[in-house]
Amino acid sequence: MKTGGKQYAVGVDFGGTSVKLALVSAQGKIVAREKFVTADAAGQTAWLGAVAAAIDRMLAVAKLKKSALAGVGVGVPGFVDFEKGFIHDLTNVPGWTAVRLVAKMQKKLGLPAYVDNDANMMALGEIAYGGGKNLQTAVFITLGTGVGGGIVLDGKVYRGAFSMAGELGHISIERNGLASPQGRGGLEQYIGNRRIVEHAVQLLKAGRTSKVEALCGGDLDKITPELLAIAAHDGDTFSREIFDYVADCLATALASVTYLLQPQAFIIGGGVAASGKILFDPLRKHLAARLSPHFAKRIKVLPAKLGNDAGAVGCAALALMSQ
Repeated sequence: MKTGGKQYAVGVDFGGTSVKLALVSAQGKIVAREKFVTADAAGQTAWLGAVAAAIDRMLAVAKLKKSALAGVGVGVPGFVDFEKGFIHDLTNVPGWTAVRLVAKMQKKLGLPAYVDNDANMMALGEIAYGGGKNLQTAVFITLGTGVGGGIVLDGKVYRGAFSMAGELGHISIERNGLASPQGRGGLEQYIGNRRIVEHAVQLLKAGRTSKVEALCGGDLDKITPELLAIAAHDGDTFSREIFDYVADCLATALASVTYLLQPQAFIIGGGVAASGKILFDPLRKHLAARLSPHFAKRIKVLPAKLGNDAGAVGCAALALMSQ
């Protein structure tokens, strides 16, 4: 990753539950960390104060001066105008509608600041230092409560005409499929965490049997993707079929993305991806089956490597690359 003269930056992963900060070197090493509960710094003024204090503590730990920083990058769960440094709205965080965050941060911190969608920042983190290191063109997908995505083309995050590109969870995989506020047949409506569980429970109530029933103590309301993964790794046929279904749905969307963008790789992260080969093996199989051999032999499907650090590291990478 090409950076300017300064060798450190701060990344801020702004979530609905917590705010995670990392002081990161140009080599991608986290040299200090901070974290605070989002609700404990409710409102913009309190949040900015908490971030400023956390940065000061990290610099003290690393024995660095503020002048060593290339800047501060922030990843947020919502719609952002990157060029204007403007947050339109944040998901599940009240009081953050129509906020000129970059201007506020630069005034408070006296440092260059940047704000982008959190999935874009996870994508950049994985390209710069994680599962996609040394790749120039890749697509990142995070599988969790929803399905998020980020696109990196020629080493730069692609944001689209309105800074909202990369919403892979809303790609339609079924013409007359499940409806949502974002459209019809969107991928997220089939393989978001809740939808995976609903699909499994529906089949179990229809008469299928599975080791996951014992793992949840017979209470189907307690089934989670994590329990399905445990059962699948234990050889449970039913749970393996569920992950095959998830892989097939995902492959349907990724095949279209392949023909549109021709990335070098898809990098998959998030809780569901932590299931490992029971997802990745069928995903590679189903994706290859949906592509011409010319494409199939070139596309890589890789696991993300940065885990919960991807967002903060990606934000720091953005600041380092922007100096």
